[in-house]
Order: sequence, then C-alpha cells, then structure tokens
Amino acid sequence: MLPIAKILSWVLHPILMPVIAVALAMYVDPPLVYFVPPPARSIMLAMLAVMTIAFPLTSTLLLIKAGVVRDVHMHIRQERIAPYLLTLIHFGLAYYLFRQAPVHPALLAVLFGSILATALTFVITFFWKISAHMVGAGGVIGMLSGLSFIHHLPLLDLSAVVIILAGLLGTARLLTSDHTQSQVILGALVGWACVHTTTLFHWYI
Repeated sequence: MLPIAKILSWVLHPILMPVIAVALAMYVDPPLVYFVPPPARSIMLAMLAVMTIAFPLTSTLLLIKAGVVRDVHMHIRQERIAPYLLTLIHFGLAYYLFRQAPVHPALLAVLFGSILATALTFVITFFWKISAHMVGAGGVIGMLSGLSFIHHLPLLDLSAVVIILAGLLGTARLLTSDHTQSQVILGALVGWACVHTTTLFHWYI
C-alpha cells in the first residue's frame, strides 16, 4: 500500500498540476484555444511545462545544492518558503507569456487561479503547513467545475474521476508524509476555491 501511495504522490505532484489543468481545459473546452492552430497549442503546453516544471525543479535542486533545502520532499515547513516563492515567480512569467497568445480569457483565468493558489500556499506556509499536493488537485477540480458552470459543459463523469483521484492522493499524503487531515482538506479547498472563482470571473482577469 505504501509504495502505491508514494507512486501516486509523484505522479500527481503539485508541480505538474498547472500543465495538467491547462491541457485538460483545452481538451474538454476546445473553444478556449479556437484561434490557436493545433501545432501552436503543443508549443504553448511545452513552454508552460518548461516554465512551471523545469524551471521550479531546477531552482529547487540549486537550493538543495546551496544547503537551503535538505531534499525534494521538504518535510520542514520553513524549507518550503524559498521554493514556493521561486515557483510563484515562474508561474507569473508563464501567465505573462500566455497573455500574448489569442486564447479565451477563461484559460488565462485557470492559470491565474493556479498562481493565486500558489501565492496563498506561500503565505500560509509562513504560519502553518498545508498540503501542496492537494492544492494542485483541488485546482484541477476547480477548473472543471468552473468551466462546466460558465460554458454548461457535461463534465460530471470526468469530475467524478478527478475527485476520486484527489481522494486517493489525499490518502496517499496522509500515509507518506506528516500532513494532518486538516492540512490535506484545507489544501484541496484552497486549490478548488482559487481556480473555480477566477474561472467564474474570467472576464476580469
């Protein structure tokens, strides 16, 4: 059971969630990228992966080498502050690049919601340890619920699958980390609330 929980924690790592959320949004709601040619969509996702996965990961490895962070697991709350800040900066740069593309404002809102969730996670980490994994998973759920509401999409089945995966991930975090149940639940709520709300009010993002 424990090995499966560890695998799930890696496969659904929070650093992957912005790319997963945006790619899934493009898939379930094609009009979001109607004016972007298919080849360009792949380039956009690749650029997003570089900005939100490769850059934060490289920054974290450099922090480990510098002795600021002990390992990639960052079990100590204080160790998470610097990586979260650098991740937030990279997410902001990715959002800026996406604003240059002819995409629907709702897609920008999904990415902005991810930035907002990361910012709240960063602030909360100064005082309390919150599950970043569940913030990411909650953000994907928030994207689906937000797009379903504003564009009347039939996403109930897909949402149910994602919610089940989020529940399994939450269980995995309880088994493989020192997170408490409240930290897991609050993480999911923060992620969902940020992305769902920004998606609903996408014209103002």
